[in-house]
Amino acid sequence: MRFQDVEIRKLSDTMWEIPRGGGMRVPGLVFASEAMMGDIVRDEAIRQVMNVAHLPGILKHSIGMPDIHWGYGFPIGGVAAMDAREGVVSPGGVGYDINCGVRLLRSDLTADALRPKLRELVAALHREVPSGVGSTGFVRLTAEDEEKVLTQGSRWAASRGFASAQDIACTESGGALPGADPDAVSAVARKRGRDQLGTLGSGNHFLEIDEVAEVFDDEAARAFGLFPGQAAVLIHSGSRGLGYQVCDDYLRTMADYMRRNAIDLPDRQLACAHIRSPEGERYLSALAAAANYAFANRQLLAHQARETFLRFLGMGPNDLGMRMVYDCGHNNAKFEEHEVDGRARRVLVHRKGATRCFPPGNAEIPEPYRHAGQPVLIPGDMGTASYVLAGAPEGMRLSFGSTCHGAGRRMSRTQARSSVRGKSIVQEMERRGVIVACASHKTLAEEIPEAYKDVSEVVDVVHAAGIARKVARLKPLAVVKG
Repeated sequence: MRFQDVEIRKLSDTMWEIPRGGGMRVPGLVFASEAMMGDIVRDEAIRQVMNVAHLPGILKHSIGMPDIHWGYGFPIGGVAAMDAREGVVSPGGVGYDINCGVRLLRSDLTADALRPKLRELVAALHREVPSGVGSTGFVRLTAEDEEKVLTQGSRWAASRGFASAQDIACTESGGALPGADPDAVSAVARKRGRDQLGTLGSGNHFLEIDEVAEVFDDEAARAFGLFPGQAAVLIHSGSRGLGYQVCDDYLRTMADYMRRNAIDLPDRQLACAHIRSPEGERYLSALAAAANYAFANRQLLAHQARETFLRFLGMGPNDLGMRMVYDCGHNNAKFEEHEVDGRARRVLVHRKGATRCFPPGNAEIPEPYRHAGQPVLIPGDMGTASYVLAGAPEGMRLSFGSTCHGAGRRMSRTQARSSVRGKSIVQEMERRGVIVACASHKTLAEEIPEAYKDVSEVVDVVHAAGIARKVARLKPLAVVKG
């Protein structure tokens, strides 16, 4: 397989190595089937994998997941681990929507029981869960409240009655990254976030009612509380305007740092600073604060969804049985310990459009799931399927405990809009059996199923590679889009 003038070597049916060349410090490694790789090499994301391999302190490989596509600096679906002492941190390796992620709520209801009421339930969710560009949440934060959100994340939501102990336990990192410093977040960023807590936002963010259509691993499904025919809720959102502004602010800081320290990289979008520099440490403090905002945001969205179900269905909490399965982010940089060249190393793992997938026995996994592995949530497009997986041992060896985060785009937003000009997407989705409520028909056109890769093929690759294993397939019944 060739990418421009580079010969890419096939390592297995699911792994491809890009050899070191030029200033690359490590090889590239891409997870993909042969058919998928044929499409991937036509995208500039492969060049971005090679560019990332130039970063100071990068270890083992610059990695691309099967949902890989072109992004800012790093590809979306990119993973890179940096030595915690000598390496760098790059905002482009996290992305603009810091700690954008996915949360799954299970229920005791069956999808069949919901179907007669589904249209009205979706309308209620669309009213009660703010979505779209510029939407504002039901919570108004004072400056003092916002500081607490930035340092405490989901735990702030618990202090206000919007989260249970179980919610916190089943959120990655307990719903709060350490080291957050509100003073590292600009006044502009904080102003942008003050009214947006508890909102979906726009783009590919959604709240979805799903049916557990298929179970692949009975034991793990039982541990996660999933059963065939069950109704579940999937929520995808992030840090809203606050996270976007943090990224924008620190890209300028990093560009200046690179000029002053003569760091030469093939793409200025890879702007970075050494982890232990004042600039690097300050960005990581701001990143943690934005990540905590995102955790709190998804917690409030989950609270609103639960409350809407209870009111609309006239049920008590015990009858509904709606509780958190897990919440995991996919735009982060986190300090972790991994084995590199036969010894344990402290590393900073950048995951941009990539999800953590720790294997059974890992101490960071909530106790009820520890024997099964970390729950991994992989949303697809709104017309086909999403997946629940569990982390597997090979992920630690091959990908720093990382896997894909979704289907991955195959069309740009402009291409998607052009392809459906004059068509009713809402009617087309209904013909597919999915009810859609949306704030913007323009956004809906950008998110058509055809704009994405086949999520089943993407998930099959990570399952076959052994970095995460399939637990259940979720079928969308209704979607609220921003």
